[in-house]
Amino acid sequence: MLCNWCSYAGADLAGVSRFQYPPTTRVIRVMCSTRVEPSFIIKAFLKGADGVLVGGCHLGDCHYVTGNFYTIGKMKIAKKLLQYAGVNVDRLRLEWISASEGEKFANVVTDFTKKLAELGPFKNELKNDLALKAAYYASLKPRVRILAAKERMLTTEGNKYGEIYTEYEFDRIADEIVYDEINEEMIKILLQQKELTLEEISEKTGIDKNLVFLYIIDFIKRGEVEFKEKDSIF
Repeated sequence: MLCNWCSYAGADLAGVSRFQYPPTTRVIRVMCSTRVEPSFIIKAFLKGADGVLVGGCHLGDCHYVTGNFYTIGKMKIAKKLLQYAGVNVDRLRLEWISASEGEKFANVVTDFTKKLAELGPFKNELKNDLALKAAYYASLKPRVRILAAKERMLTTEGNKYGEIYTEYEFDRIADEIVYDEINEEMIKILLQQKELTLEEISEKTGIDKNLVFLYIIDFIKRGEVEFKEKDSIF
């Protein structure tokens, strides 16, 4: 996924200059690298991509001034979602490539392709797509989207109360939210397929039974799940 103004132009220059790189890439052009949401990346993996390369302008050269600074935050959240879903985060790469760096584009694509070849086909790595599907739905949730979009603001400017988060504090909060949202989505996906007991949900998701119970209680309060007391199923 390449920024229209720099990385895409760099790719175009690589072609015009006849720099050689593997033909296995599929380019998606976006107006700015910050337009690439975590959900786009996860959907690419769900569709069978072996890796995702996001290319943008060098920091300070963005045509939208600070767009690529926000890209960094979105990539952080995307990697957390992928990691929890059991995906090797080396399959996602962020690079700054200017319009004049056609050779760099060719080198980056070649290097990334070699790395993916070492990792092997993604379909062989993913044993169960439940967590990845849950990560996709979680990436669309408001809390996760806010994290992805506001990382730069929260760690440099602060929230509306003037509180500035350290990188450690932001990572801790982000880890908790991503973990929580993916767990919720995994349980929802399973219950949409068929009725299950508490033990069955815990076994299929790998989430502790006591924690599953707390999620279920929240679902019941929100009217999203019903409990059949006779059969002890949800």
